[in-house]
Amino acid sequence: MGGVRLLVGTAKGLFMATSDEARREWTVKGPEFGGWQVMHAKASPANPDRIWASVWTDWHGQVVHRSDDGGETWDTVGNDFAYEGDPGEHPWYDGTPRPWTFKRIWHFEPSPHDPDTVWAGAEDAALFKSTDGGHTWSEIAAFRTGNTPESWGPGAGGLCLHTLLVDPGGSGRMYAAVSAAGAFRSDDHGETWKLINTGLQSDYLPEPEAPVGHCVHNLAMHPSSPDTVFMQKHWHVCRSDDAGEHWRMVSGNLPSDFGFPIAVHANEPETIYVVPIKSDAEHYPPDGRLRVYRSRSGGESWEALTEGLPQANFRQNILRDAMSVDTLDPCGIYFGSTGGGLFASNDAGDSWVPVAEHLPRIHSVEAQVLR
Repeated sequence: MGGVRLLVGTAKGLFMATSDEARREWTVKGPEFGGWQVMHAKASPANPDRIWASVWTDWHGQVVHRSDDGGETWDTVGNDFAYEGDPGEHPWYDGTPRPWTFKRIWHFEPSPHDPDTVWAGAEDAALFKSTDGGHTWSEIAAFRTGNTPESWGPGAGGLCLHTLLVDPGGSGRMYAAVSAAGAFRSDDHGETWKLINTGLQSDYLPEPEAPVGHCVHNLAMHPSSPDTVFMQKHWHVCRSDDAGEHWRMVSGNLPSDFGFPIAVHANEPETIYVVPIKSDAEHYPPDGRLRVYRSRSGGESWEALTEGLPQANFRQNILRDAMSVDTLDPCGIYFGSTGGGLFASNDAGDSWVPVAEHLPRIHSVEAQVLR
C-alpha cells in the first residue's frame, strides 16, 4: 500500500484519513474508541503498522492501546504508570503544594529504530519509557527530579510533558517541553536531562528571563539538523542553533507570535510553519482569518498561506500536536482545528483542501508515508 495516512486524535475517538501520493482525494474512517478522548496517536517509524494511541476520559482514566496492523485492530497494553520513589509535591495554580499524580499521556514518541521502544510524556509532567512494546513502563525519574521541579507549575491545560523529539541519526539527542517549566535536552537517549531555557523571555513571569517556568508550547527539529530547534512559546517564536543552549526570537513580521503548533518542512530545514492566534485569551486567528504562516528563512521573514482556507469568521484554534508534515516531494502539510476541520496541502502550503469537516475537536494529527 502506498500513499499517506493521517492519524487524527479527537475528543471523541481516533479517525484515520488515507490518500494516494497525489494527496488530492481522501478517505476518512472512524472513529475508533468513540466517546473517548484520544490525546495522541503515532506510528512507529521502524514498523508503520504499529500505532500507539493514548485514550482517556475523566471517568475511566488513561488507557494505552496498540495496533500492529495499521489500525485495523487494537489491543490494550500496559497501563501501570508509577512515579519512582517519593514523588513529592509541586506548585498548583495558586502556588499551594500539590502531590505529583499521574493523569494521562499527552504524547508518544516511538523509537526511530526499535518498534518495541517508545517514550511517553505524561501529566503530571513526567517521562516514561517502554522497551517491551508497551507491556511495562518505567519512569525516567531523572527528568523530573534533576531539573528543579519545585519551580514547575501547570499551564492552562495542566502540568504536562507534551512534546518529545528524537534525533533519528542515533546521536542520543532528545528534546522535550513542559508547560510550564520550559525546554529540556538529553544527550544520552533520554536517561538524563538538562534545562535549556537561556535566552527565553516571558513577560508574565516575575523574572522574565528566569531559568525555569517558561510555558513552551511546542518544539520542532529537522532530522538533518539536530542542533537547530524551533520553538513556539506562550508568546514568541524562537530558534536555537546550538542544541538549545541559547535561544533567540524569530517572530519577524507575524501578525501575532502567540500560537501552539510549529513544524519544519521535511525537505527544507530552514522552512518552518506556524499558525498564529490572536492572544492567550482569544484562541482564534487574528481577524477571524485562518492563515498558516511559512518562513523559508528559518524565521527571519514570514508569508501568509491562505489559498483554500476560510478567510472570514474562523473562531477556532490549532492545538500543539495538531500539525504534521509528510516526507514526500513536494512536502505535504496537515493540520486540524478545535472545530473539527482537517486540512491538507500537497504543495508545501501553497494551497489547501479540506480533508474532513465537522469532526470532533482535534487534539493531534500525525502523517505517515506508506510504502
